[in-house]
Amino acid sequence: MTLIEKVALKALHQIDPERAHTLAMMAMKMGVVPLSGLVTTPRLETTFCGMTLTNPVGLAAGYDKNAQVVDALTQAGFGFVEVGAVTPRPQPGNPKPRLFRLTEDQAVINRYGFNNEGMEAAAARLTRRSRLRPVPVGVNLGANKDSDDRANDFARVLAACGPHVDFATVNVSSPNTEKLRDLQGAEALSALLAGVIDVRDGLGKYTPIFLKIAPDLTDAELAEIAQVAQEAKIDAIIATNTTLDREGLKSASKDEAGGLSGAPLFEKSTRVLAKLSQMTDGHMPLVGVGGIASAEDAYQKIRAGAHVVQLYSALAYKGMSLVEEIALGLDKLLERDGFDHVADAVGTGREAWL
Repeated sequence: MTLIEKVALKALHQIDPERAHTLAMMAMKMGVVPLSGLVTTPRLETTFCGMTLTNPVGLAAGYDKNAQVVDALTQAGFGFVEVGAVTPRPQPGNPKPRLFRLTEDQAVINRYGFNNEGMEAAAARLTRRSRLRPVPVGVNLGANKDSDDRANDFARVLAACGPHVDFATVNVSSPNTEKLRDLQGAEALSALLAGVIDVRDGLGKYTPIFLKIAPDLTDAELAEIAQVAQEAKIDAIIATNTTLDREGLKSASKDEAGGLSGAPLFEKSTRVLAKLSQMTDGHMPLVGVGGIASAEDAYQKIRAGAHVVQLYSALAYKGMSLVEEIALGLDKLLERDGFDHVADAVGTGREAWL
């Protein structure tokens, strides 16, 4: 972390976290945030769901909900970037305050509730994004809180934004929209995915579809989701979203409602990841996310079964330079253990998490 980053983060941590995030986004848009550019090595370059990545470290959805700073993010060292979640119509989300730092736990609780400017605004910005950098950009598909047909909302957002992105994620795992997680049930999920894939097949280009799941699932529920995803021919599963679990937390805001992310999520999400890898016999491409704050964390996710990883919450504590630090640190860990390529390490430590 640079001295400038340390000073900036210290200042931002003195104010409300949602306002701090808004200011950080403004600084990025103005070009005053130091960015790493493309970060890659022969060991880190990889292919995921048909996309060529300079490295396997991606940005999770939630940071750039409205696709406002996509061009800057593709210069921040990430191998791929996901924006959103985006819903068909604009919505304000839940009442403030709705974002809480848990500094003692290196964690975050949010109950945003899919606040965003809607699919038309996101699509317009995605249309204008630069295509000069080889960093795939995807969109996280969401549903409006007051929608009469939430399953169809995902398909509508894909129809609007799909032509302008490289992948799309079906997000049925946010805990902050009432009953949204009910769509993870086999029958509802199968119908929802069929509708999304029908839209994808009409886009005129192949757009990989990912499914983002919750960490708070029983083994039976997880197996059911894995089966539905395979039958629907989903391209990848993202494991996992935030958790409702509060075990072991120390910070004053630990009992706030919402989804918990950051360091306390690491073990739970990694166990889900390893189980998914086992259930799909390693054949389903997996994205590991939840609690990644170091190269060693990213490496453990990959060895547990992730083909690529995503991070977000740790950026609030360690700044954007963390992206390059993790990617290059991962390269050194792969070299240390004799792996010629990141793909060679996938799943090699899975049994330790089962």
